[in-house]
Amino acid sequence: MCDICVMNRVKEKMLSRRGFFKGAAMAGAAAAVSGVAGTPAMAAGHGSVEDMTHTLHEGFPTYFGESQFSREQLFNFAKHSFNLLRLTVNEHTGTHIDAPLHFSADGQSVDEIPVSSLIAPLCVIDIAARAAEDADAQVTPDDLKAWMASHGDIPENACVAMHSGWASKVDGDGFRNFDGTAQHYPGFHVEAAQMLVEETGAQSIAVDTLSLDHGISQDFAAHYAWLPTGRFGIECLANLDRVPAAGATLVIGAPKHRGGTGGPARIFAMV
Repeated sequence: MCDICVMNRVKEKMLSRRGFFKGAAMAGAAAAVSGVAGTPAMAAGHGSVEDMTHTLHEGFPTYFGESQFSREQLFNFAKHSFNLLRLTVNEHTGTHIDAPLHFSADGQSVDEIPVSSLIAPLCVIDIAARAAEDADAQVTPDDLKAWMASHGDIPENACVAMHSGWASKVDGDGFRNFDGTAQHYPGFHVEAAQMLVEETGAQSIAVDTLSLDHGISQDFAAHYAWLPTGRFGIECLANLDRVPAAGATLVIGAPKHRGGTGGPARIFAMV
């Protein structure tokens, strides 16, 4: 096919797409005027969105203390007219998912997590005041009971998130808080994880620290109580201070690589 023919066909497709999107925009405007919300989530009362994801970079703190993310520019715009990076990343780096397979012999890999579990009512357990006094603080069954006394039962499919205030430390050594022998930051007590498994329909737990378990843990008891049951975890969540204790909806952009034990995720909350 001649060059001019190709160009004309591309132009026709672009004009066609432009007409489609113009029509869609007009339909959306008409719906707004008529009082019909644009999405079911917004119809349910959500009016804003909060980013719950830290920006991943080479210096992001890690459980092992060494960088777990790197990038190499293979193509650049000046030379190739486009940019392309090759990334090397440990699955458990930055704001990321812990799939059931991470702490079980044959649990679900990250690509097998049901998509229905990735849209979750968000329940925020605030232990920030306690964590400010004790870096080894944990979410306990009493914290869960107090939340339920104030907000009602934990919803089915919920993500129960620990807000310890630790996200504000992410750019310094205080996030990992290693004293030369052990790390010190908050996490879930094993009994809280067990209570959620036995008494609620929660499908995920989340923390604003490096681990579902508190930093000094040697046995990863919360991981082992939670992940082998087919539920998943989220670590290094951001901006929990910007969402309410109840009522927000968490949208979890989990990665989908075959056989993965987890992976960096883009996560946001509709408030």
